[in-house]
Amino acid sequence: MLANKQEEWIKNGDFYISTNKSYLDIDVIYNFLSEESYWLKGISKELVMAAIEHSILCYGIYEGEPATGSSKQVGFARVVSDLVRFSWLGDVFILPEYRGKGLSKWLMSVITEHPHLKGTNFHLATRDAHSLYAQYGFKPLDNIENRMARPFDWDAIYDGYKKG
Repeated sequence: MLANKQEEWIKNGDFYISTNKSYLDIDVIYNFLSEESYWLKGISKELVMAAIEHSILCYGIYEGEPATGSSKQVGFARVVSDLVRFSWLGDVFILPEYRGKGLSKWLMSVITEHPHLKGTNFHLATRDAHSLYAQYGFKPLDNIENRMARPFDWDAIYDGYKKG
């Protein structure tokens, strides 16, 4: 459990950010990631749900107040972290019809200022939003030759979740 965590932020009384996973609209998240994103096109709903469940923080952006039930989810991001040394930001999106309203900058401010995330070694991958993330301290990796990664194996992932 995160000590002293803030769970909700309000922008102009119109938009809300919450880390309460019970407010998330799984269908909105799944539809965007599986149909519109370039990074998870075709992913199963079960794996989207597992990723959310196992992520330490998920941020939903809503038009309207989610606590009242009269809101629409318009954006999302999730963080995987040990809350000390390492954090990874992924699955960040704002629905196309809500872009240009400053929501992605607001979301990044909220995430990067979280007291348990702001000092961590924060990673992400992007094909097209380098200038956005650079505003929040992200930069290309130093000494990339010292870094290693194991690539995705979707067959093994689906087999592990018995969904393949």
